[in-house]
Order: sequence, then C-alpha cells, then structure tokens
Amino acid sequence: MADYVGAFDQGTTSTRFMVFDHAGVEVGRHQVEHEQILPQAGWVEHDPAEIWQHTQDVVVGALESCGLTAGDLAAIGVTNQRETTVVWDRRTGETYGNALVWQDTRTDHLASKLIADGHGDLIRERSGLTPAAYFSGGKIRWILDNVDGARADAEAGHALFGTTDSWLIWWLTGGPDGGLHLTDVTNASRTMLMSLETLDWDDELLAVLGVPRSMLPQIRSSSEVYGHTSADGPFGAEVPIAGDLGDQHAALVGQACFDVGDVKNTYGTGNFLLLNTGTEIVRSEHGLLTTMAYRFGDAPAVYALEGSIAVTGSAVQWLRDQLGIIEAAADIEQLAAEVDDNGGVSFVPAFSGLFAPRWRPDARGVVVGLSRFNNRAHLARAALEAICYQSKDVVDAMVADAGIELAALKVDGGVTANELCMQIQADVLGIPVSRPVVAETTALGAAYAAGLAVGFWKDPDELRANWTESRRWEPQWDDSQRAAGHAQWTKAVERTLDWVDVD
Repeated sequence: MADYVGAFDQGTTSTRFMVFDHAGVEVGRHQVEHEQILPQAGWVEHDPAEIWQHTQDVVVGALESCGLTAGDLAAIGVTNQRETTVVWDRRTGETYGNALVWQDTRTDHLASKLIADGHGDLIRERSGLTPAAYFSGGKIRWILDNVDGARADAEAGHALFGTTDSWLIWWLTGGPDGGLHLTDVTNASRTMLMSLETLDWDDELLAVLGVPRSMLPQIRSSSEVYGHTSADGPFGAEVPIAGDLGDQHAALVGQACFDVGDVKNTYGTGNFLLLNTGTEIVRSEHGLLTTMAYRFGDAPAVYALEGSIAVTGSAVQWLRDQLGIIEAAADIEQLAAEVDDNGGVSFVPAFSGLFAPRWRPDARGVVVGLSRFNNRAHLARAALEAICYQSKDVVDAMVADAGIELAALKVDGGVTANELCMQIQADVLGIPVSRPVVAETTALGAAYAAGLAVGFWKDPDELRANWTESRRWEPQWDDSQRAAGHAQWTKAVERTLDWVDVD
C-alpha cells in the first residue's frame, strides 16, 4: 500500500493540498489564496472557476514540495468551507454566477420570512438549524430566483447545486464527462434541506425553500470510496477519493474527538465549536445548532452541538486590509502585546450580524469605549479579545445545553499560532487551552476519513494514538477580572443590536 494520504482543504480564503504520513505528520503542502469578491455591503462571493484552477495548482505544488507522485497516495479526502453555494450547468461546468459565501447576508429577508410564515419550527425540528442567511438552502433559492435561466435549468435537471466539496469532486472525477455529483452528511446537514433523522433530503423542507430535488447531490457517508480521480486531472492518475467532510467536522475528526463529550474549537475566518453528542440528536435550547459530527461508512451517524461564530480571524484581516494598522495578520500579536489590557476598548466584529448563540442578523460591528488615550494597540488587543469572548459565549451555551463542565478546550486552526490570543482565551474561559502538534487539523481530519475508508488506518483508536499536545495555556486571571471583562464585552454586544432593518 502507498505510504501517504492527501487532503484538499478548500477554505474561505484559500485552497490547499496537504500530504500526511501514517503518524498524521504533514510531509508536504501547497496553498493559494483566492479573491474575496464584495459587490456591495453584506454580499460576499467567490469565483468557482478560480477555486478549481487553484485546486489543480496546489496538487502539483504539494507533491513537488515533498518529492512524491500520485502513486504514493493511498487515497485523498476533501474538506471545505461549508454553506458556500455553487450552482452550475452539468452539461458544461459553467456556473450560474459566483459562489455565494457562507458569510453572505443577502438572504436575511428570506430567513425572516420563513420564520414569519411559521416555518421556523419545522426547519429546526427536521434540520437542527435555525433559519438564517448563513445556510445554503436560502442561497440556492436566491440564485434560482435571481439568475436568468437558473430555475428552468434546475427543473429540467441541467443545473446542479453543491457546496465546494461537491464542486471539486465533480471536476476531479471528470466534470461534464461523468463527474460524480455527491456530498456527505456533514455538508448536507448545513443546507436547511436534510433531515437529521433520515439523512436524506426532506420533501417538506424542499417545498418550503422552493428547491428542486433534481439539482441536489447524492448524500453519502463521510468515509467511503466514492470514486477515483480522472487520469486527465491534476493527479494524472486514478486515486481513490474516499473522504468528504465540512471543515468543522473534519477538524473534530482531526482532533480525534470520537467520544461523547469531546469538544474542539477551530479558529479560522470564523470560530466553530463542536461537541460530540454521540448517536443521540440533542436539541439546543440556548442558541446552538444541532448538526452532524460525521458518519464513517455504514456505522451509525454521530451528531454534534455546534456554536458558529461568523467573524474572528477575518476581523484581523479587516484590520490589515481595510484599516491598514498591521501589514500582516501575524503582526497583530506583537502590536497587541504593547499594551497590558484593552484600555477600555471593545470591538465586536458583527460584520455579518451575530451568529451563535444570539442569531441577530440586525447586528453590525462596533468599536466602543474609545478615548484620546487609546491607540492602535488597544484596538488590536480588543480584536483578539473579541475572538475569545465570542467563543466564551458559545461555551457557556454549550455547557447549559449539554449539562457538562469543560475541563479543557482543544483548539486548532491558524489563529492558534497567536500565543497571546490563546492565553487570553484561557483567561476568559477560566480553563486550560490545549493545542495539538498538528494545529491544522481540518485537512488532517479529511485525510483520516479517506485513510479509514481504504484501510490505511484500521480504526479510530489508531487516530487517537496520533494525537499529541503541543502547548497548553493555563488561565492567569482571577474571577473578578474574568467577570469584569465579560460584563464589558456583553455591554458592547448590546450596542450592535437593531442597527439594520431586517424585514
């Protein structure tokens, strides 16, 4: 058997291909950023053709970086930015416009109308989700209603929907020439269209959203051999495609969170905290989502509670790109360390409204508490604190829903390289924060799913054995500091509300 497994990580800001050995150690990678298209306030788009081109490029770059060929790969997995919606013509591969990104808020009015028309309870009960612009069902509806010819082609069976995993797998397996149109249970669970109980598209939800079943991908497990890459594609050979997971579910797998009560927080463009609830569907009463964790082959599906936060790492990008107070994202740690505290400043980056646990699409970002004393270092520190306080709000909701107390928080993602931010996170939560040796666990989780499907790893116990702690941060604040900081944060969040009108 080949000695390595590869994984695509198609994220919000970039696409990369990574190669791992049997110990779960990275041996090669290549990564390319893609354009963030912002046509107007609240609209966020990507060019699917650019993403597909970069997907091909990163395969070549990653294999060259480690001196391997496609023949060295036992299988490949795919993980992706969830909810980002692509609709394309199965006959040509041409898209019906740009992809609508998960951060896009143009369907706020549709989500509000679903609730006003009395469909909120049905959507929550069947899909585990609360009606929101975040999810891809509304984005599909927008494309069908606003792009000429899209609905007619969908009803005729020509137009296909997929999140970016489906888009890439379709192209990797041949595109218009017999490409496979599929997704896995984790990505399907983020559409507002799949039943958590049947793991199939739900006819009532399809009717409510006005989405034809014919355009939807086949729902498969997260770990099985779906097919093989086309020899005409970037690998130049047939390699099994055997894993598919939405990025946050992949990170759960990459962190080896296979037991009930295991929890992880991924720090990326946004933050996403998932708690494994086993084969039981746990309904949230505190603003969280009930979603899939993963499904391996024919084994029973595993579920999770999730708290989704729209803007965390992307707030740092905003300070870099829009305000220009730092030159590179990594610079924020040194800048924030120039001050001992936030100087009374709070920054709530509700650029796309507030996600879990408040779900307020009417909110918008604020910076409050400014005085002549404050400088850019205070704003940088407030941005790091915003990442941590938003996570605390989700942790508090999760503890209330699940009836557990967290002993520590497993963390992963790019922001975890910021050691000041991780220390603040431990201080804010009052529990240790633990980062694994492989902090980029999203791609690792997709590799694990693919490797399990082909026997590269025999069972989850092998994956547990691979997990090793790299760094642990212990809380340094006392209870009074923690309470005062959270009170200031909560007051700032209140200032974001009722800023825009949502019909």
